[in-house]
Amino acid sequence: MSKEPVAVIGIGQTKHAAARQDVSLAGLVREAAARALADAELAWQDVDAVVIGKAPDFFEGVMMPELYLADALGAVGKPMLRVHTAGSVGGSTALVAADLVAARVHRTVLALAFEKQSESNAMWGLSLPVPFQQPLLAGAGGFFAPHVRAYMRRTGAPAAVGSLVAYKDRRNALKNPYAHLHEHGITLEQVQASPMLWDPVRYSETCPSSDGACAMLLTDRAGAARAPRPPAWVHGGAMRSEPTLFAGKDFVSPQAGKDCAADVYRQAGITDPRREIDVAELYVPFSWYEPMWLENLGFAAAGEGWKLTESGATGLDGDLPVNPSGGVLSSNPIGASGMIRFAEAALQVRGQAGAHQVPGARRALGHAYGGGAQFFSMWLVGSGLPAS
Repeated sequence: MSKEPVAVIGIGQTKHAAARQDVSLAGLVREAAARALADAELAWQDVDAVVIGKAPDFFEGVMMPELYLADALGAVGKPMLRVHTAGSVGGSTALVAADLVAARVHRTVLALAFEKQSESNAMWGLSLPVPFQQPLLAGAGGFFAPHVRAYMRRTGAPAAVGSLVAYKDRRNALKNPYAHLHEHGITLEQVQASPMLWDPVRYSETCPSSDGACAMLLTDRAGAARAPRPPAWVHGGAMRSEPTLFAGKDFVSPQAGKDCAADVYRQAGITDPRREIDVAELYVPFSWYEPMWLENLGFAAAGEGWKLTESGATGLDGDLPVNPSGGVLSSNPIGASGMIRFAEAALQVRGQAGAHQVPGARRALGHAYGGGAQFFSMWLVGSGLPAS
């Protein structure tokens, strides 16, 4: 039996901020869900099941929050699933919801991911001792900075490339009303003069700590036909993982990321991602990961990603816009960050990205990663039905 085509017909985000003290966890997730329902012109009773995702529970100190959030999400008496794949969880949550529709288990599914970092201490949450694992006493930045330095050594990339990415994404964020950081008047010189946090990652080249949530409504072909606005069709989606540490692991370009992208491209019939994909929303928490992921995902040959960034091709007016929303560098509610990438990709092919819309976008990639560059989730969405 063939799979049911899956469409995104409703998208909702909260305003992302350092501290959303005006709402509780329940209020935060309901805000995003209500906006997704409004976009699809559906009511709570039209949802058959809910799939929710977030990063580790230590990030808020609320264990199994999905149990008490069911009421706020209209899930009482309905199937509800919790997904957790570290920082990639937002993307994984969307893929689990999509699979439920594709398998015809449910017709309309609400996917939602969130984080309320202001009620937590992510540095502490990431520094808990785990047996037989590398300690993260310097947080995520301290873990990933050596991998960035390895990329620079391997490719000969000049030190200014990271600043170019940060400058681009922070300016893109000014066109996104939901973005956390709106740094009006930011200059490249300001980015390059910001303090060094984890050599070679500067303060302005790293993501903020955000409160926020994102929600999407996924449905079948019949549901898409009834939708009031153009849907985004899922052409391919995949998840891959690998251990945090193992002999021969390539931290600069993880094999799991390559395998995940290859599976998505195969499903979507993509043979030349550089030419066939119109826009990409990549999970870039530290600016250097843009050129690193461009190579990992096949947009550039090994050692050439930084040249693509430096050329301006990934700018909003370039031929391969990357993170027109401002990306994770401008908003980072960790559990939701991956879903925001997926949702922003869907907004692009629906033609509903507002001031950061890429003209004529027909195919877009959403990408998320998490853990020690070990969990990957991606999807490719298009403006038309996928080829059967």
